[in-house]
Formats: sequence, C-alpha cells, structure tokens
Amino acid sequence: MSRKSPILAVVALVALLGVAACSEDEDESPSTGGTSTTAAASSGTSEVAAPLRILVTNDDGVAAPGIDALVEALRELPDVEVTVVAPNENKSGSGSSTTPGELTVNDATTASGFEAKAVVGFPADTVIWALDQGGLSEAPDLVISGINAGQNIGAAVNLSGTVGAARAANDRGIPALAVSQGLADEPDYPAAVALVLEWIDEHRDAVLAGEDLFDNLNVPTCTTGEVRELLDVPPDPTTTSLDASDCTSTVEPPAADVEAFVNGFATISDLNDFTFAT
Repeated sequence: MSRKSPILAVVALVALLGVAACSEDEDESPSTGGTSTTAAASSGTSEVAAPLRILVTNDDGVAAPGIDALVEALRELPDVEVTVVAPNENKSGSGSSTTPGELTVNDATTASGFEAKAVVGFPADTVIWALDQGGLSEAPDLVISGINAGQNIGAAVNLSGTVGAARAANDRGIPALAVSQGLADEPDYPAAVALVLEWIDEHRDAVLAGEDLFDNLNVPTCTTGEVRELLDVPPDPTTTSLDASDCTSTVEPPAADVEAFVNGFATISDLNDFTFAT
C-alpha cells in the first residue's frame, strides 16, 4: 500500500479545520445576545408589539352602563390593555373641577365586574390621581372618557365632566377622546362603541406616537332611522341642545356640531381648537 505525501496530509487537515470553524460560526448567536435571524425563522418567533394602554374614565360614575359598554368592547381588541379609574359616583356637569390635596381612592368594579379604582372626587381628579399621584405605574397611551349618558355639544363642552377628564389628560400630553351618547330613556351605547372602535383603528399609530389628539365624539340615539354619518365639525360655542336627534332628517351636513347632531349626524370635534370658558 502506498503512503500519502506529508504535504497532502497537511492540506487535508487545514481544509477540515476550516470547515469546522465555519460550522461553529454559523451556530453562534449575535453578540447582542438576541436570537439569530436563522434561529428566529426556524422557531417561528417574531418581535411582539407593545400593547396599546388605555385608561378609561367618565363622569357618570364607575358603575354606570356607558363606561361598562365601552370597557367590555375595548377588552375584546387585540394588543390592548384596559385600566379603569372613574369617579365613585355621578359627577355630571362638573367640567374641569378638581379636588385639592391627596385623593381618596377605593377598589371597585364596573357593572360587568371588571376591576376598577373609584376616586372620591371629580372626573378630572381621576386623571390627576392616575398620572400625578402615582395611581398608575406607567402612563397610558390614551385616555377615553365616557360613554356619557347625554350629548356634550356646543357650549355644553365647557360644563362637561366627560370633556373635563379628557382635557386633564390632554393637558398632561396624553392623547384623549371624550365620548357621549345622545340623551334618551335607553341610550344606544352600541352606536357610540362602534365609532370609538373605528376611531382607535384609525388613530392607533398616532396615539402610540404621542400626537396631540383631543377629540370630542357625540353619537345620536335614534328612535327612528339611523345615525346618518360622522361629521368632523367644530363646536358651536354660542348654543347647545338636549333635544333628541332627528335621524330621518334630510338636511345637508351643517357646519357646526349642535345643528349637525340634532339632525341625526354623529359629530367629532377637535377640542385643541376650542376656547374654553374661564
């Protein structure tokens, strides 16, 4: 049997060592300590997006049906965390009133049993406790105030505790949405819920980016006909109305919220442009 040349043996050994080194390099994770792209692909894992954190409050009180309808719908959304901090009792018409000093807060639940915190105070106090007094360990991405029983349109924006809570959030740099359902013996909360969910879907990226959002959504309760459409209109600071909406009206889309609402339109108003009464 003939013997191999020593030079050929050395060449073969070097080649084998090179193959082994390449194999080891491919198996190593990146120096950052994360999973390699190959490993992530083979395991089917991917980076999980941060959830949208929503603080829900109102001015009708923590046990009111409007906030309950809203919370139950929000809980069904993907990648959403819901926290409820609301007044312990009805505080309608309190505007942006606040309580001086440390606030008293008790454990509570919504009508459907979702855990909440009940603040002894005004709607704006709920935001103050959550953000200024350490009520929440992490600031929310969005504050939704409502769903209020009764419209908050026109000059009533100044008196609305629903708007007052949203205003407190906006003053602290948190995107905010105030939501009200047209006054009726049985307010049609599902109608407002549907438009809130659409608003979240449309504005989710802007909310997570921390954009300056401060909107006031009012939705008619229609005894006949249906909500006509959603109009983006400014509040009319000279008047307001508690009249029922005529959802069978054929009036052309008005230029301000009060006339639009009483003629069956849902309205949304950017309150960044509204001059609040002092």
